[in-house]
Amino acid sequence: MGYAFDMARLEAAVASLYGGAAAAAQRERYRGLLRGLEETFGHREDIAVFSAPGRTEIGGNHTDHQHGKVLAGSVNLDVIAAVTPNGEDVIRVKSEGFPLFAVELGDLSVREEERNTSAALVRGVAAWFKGHGCTLEGFDAYLTSNVLKGSGLSSSAAFEVLIGNILNDLFFDGKCTAVELAQIGQYAENVYFGKPSGLLDQMAASVGNMVTIDFADNANPVVERVDFDFASNRHALCIVDSGADHADLTDEYAAVTRELKEVCACFGKNVLREVPETDFFAALPALRRKCGDRAVLRAIHVYDENSRVDGQVGALRRGDFEAFLMHIRDSGLSSWRLLQNVVPAGYTHHQEVAFALSMAERLLDGRGACRVHGGGFAGTIQAFVPLDMLDAFKAGMERVLGDGACHVLSIRPVGGVRLV
Repeated sequence: MGYAFDMARLEAAVASLYGGAAAAAQRERYRGLLRGLEETFGHREDIAVFSAPGRTEIGGNHTDHQHGKVLAGSVNLDVIAAVTPNGEDVIRVKSEGFPLFAVELGDLSVREEERNTSAALVRGVAAWFKGHGCTLEGFDAYLTSNVLKGSGLSSSAAFEVLIGNILNDLFFDGKCTAVELAQIGQYAENVYFGKPSGLLDQMAASVGNMVTIDFADNANPVVERVDFDFASNRHALCIVDSGADHADLTDEYAAVTRELKEVCACFGKNVLREVPETDFFAALPALRRKCGDRAVLRAIHVYDENSRVDGQVGALRRGDFEAFLMHIRDSGLSSWRLLQNVVPAGYTHHQEVAFALSMAERLLDGRGACRVHGGGFAGTIQAFVPLDMLDAFKAGMERVLGDGACHVLSIRPVGGVRLV
C-alpha cells in the first residue's frame, strides 16, 4: 500500500500516542485500518488518519445536565478513522462490523428515520459546520473502535468528537477549539440523534487527559487540567462490565432529568445549579408533597455530588489519595441511595449493577473504592484497585461476570487528534 504520507511517520505518531508497551499492537491495528479503507473504497493515496478517545467519569454522576461539576478523563481506548476525499457531495462511513451508510451534503436537515443512528450524528455535526460557513466536501471514511459499547466509556461521544475533528481539520482550518467540538457533538446528539445528554461525555473525549469541568455557564464551561498518575499511587483504574443491557431503559434515564426539572420548576428555574442550596432545603416539606421523595433525594445527590467533585480535585492536587478514595466511595453510596441509578425501578430478577458492586466491595475488602459508572441502571462500574490486588480482583470479577468483564485502563493525555 502506497500513500501520500510516510508510513514511518504514522507509526511514530502511533508510538507517541499510545506509549511503548502498546505500540506494536496499535501499529498493526492502524495497518488494519488502512487495509479496511482500501478494501471498502479502493486504493487511495490522499489519506488522513484521526483518533478520538472514550472517556471515564470519575466524579459528578448525573451532574452535567444540571450545569454542575464533573471530574473526567479520556482513556486509552479510542475510535480511529482513515479518511480520503471522494470528489462527490456525500460523506460515506464504514465502521468495522457495521453496514456502510451515506450522508448527502445537499440536505442536512433533521431526519426522523435516522434517530438513534450514527448517520444522524454525522448529519448533525456536518450541519453545524455548514451552518457556520464551512464549505464541506465529500469523503469516504473507514473506522474501527475498541471503545466498549454500552460500557459507560461513551463510544457515541468518541464518534461525535472524531467526526468533528475530521470536518474541523479538513474543511474549517482547525478554527474550532476542543471545547467547541464537544459542544458540536452534544448539538448533534441532542437535536439529530434525539438523546437529551449533558456535555460531560463529549468534553472529556475532546479535551483529553483528566479534567475538572464546571458547567455553570453551559455555553462557556470552565475546564481545568488535573495532572495525576494513579499508578504512582499504586492503584489501577478498572471498568467492569456488569452484563446488563441499556436497551429498554430510556424511561429510567429520562425520569432523572424529568424529576429534577420538576423540582427546579418549583423555584421557577430550569436546572439545579440555578437553585440556591439553602432555598432548596428550606422548601423540603413542600417539595416532597409536590414532587415526591425520589425527586427530592435525587436533587440532594446533585448538590452533594458537586461538592464531592471539589473534594476529589482538591485531594488529587494535594496528593491525598486516601481522601480521594473516600470521595469515590461516598459518590457510589449517594448514587445508589439518593440518585437511585443502580437498580431500575421494579427490577428484581435482574440487578446486575448492584451485584457487580457487591462483588467488587467484597474483593476489595475495605481497600480501594468502587462506584456505579456513567448513566447507571446498566452497563459498568468503576473501581480503583490496589496494584497488589489487581490480578486477584480481575480474576474474581471475571469468575462471576465472565471472561473479559474487567478492563484495566489508563488516562490518555490528549483528546481528539489527527495523526497524519
